[in-house]
Amino acid sequence: MSDLRITEAFLYMDYLCFRALCCKGPPPARPEYDLVCIGLTGSGKTSLLSKLCSENPDSIVSTTGFSIKAVPFQNAILNVKELGGADNIRKYWSRYYQGSQGVIFVLDSASSEDDLETARNELHSALQHPQLCTLPFLILANHQDKPAARSVQEVKKYFELEPLARGKRWILQPCSLDDMDALKDSFSRLINLLEEKDHEAGRM
Repeated sequence: MSDLRITEAFLYMDYLCFRALCCKGPPPARPEYDLVCIGLTGSGKTSLLSKLCSENPDSIVSTTGFSIKAVPFQNAILNVKELGGADNIRKYWSRYYQGSQGVIFVLDSASSEDDLETARNELHSALQHPQLCTLPFLILANHQDKPAARSVQEVKKYFELEPLARGKRWILQPCSLDDMDALKDSFSRLINLLEEKDHEAGRM
């Protein structure tokens, strides 16, 4: 091979390396999913979402109507519509379900028996609602750091999740503000379910 050909070969290799390093273009956009987050007042919805958004905990105020947060993850952005959990607001939850692609239900695993029964009824209603029944559910048993917290197995049995949610895509996870790694892992599992549903829709 002539010196000219060798020089051209090296120049072309340099060009390819330059393209690989400097000309990749913008990274592909992360998919976005619209979720609804429900649960009784005091279950910790606002605190969990604010922590995931790295917001100042001193500025957290319980949601009385609804709020929307864009929660960023490495492989997706979750646009979460959080609905207030007071008695006079829960009856309007269903008005905000339209357009949701997934559901986050937060319950206080250390709550009183009465509140746990109310949470159970609300979760059953959501799981059977026409606009939500086919969507992936992430159920968070929050406040696991409290002495009175029920275990995930206790929650699963009390809420009758196995028979009620059979055939649905759902995840039940323990969580607390003290364990952000576990909380982020829960949301990663939810994103996997959302991606699976996307792929299935694309094959239809």
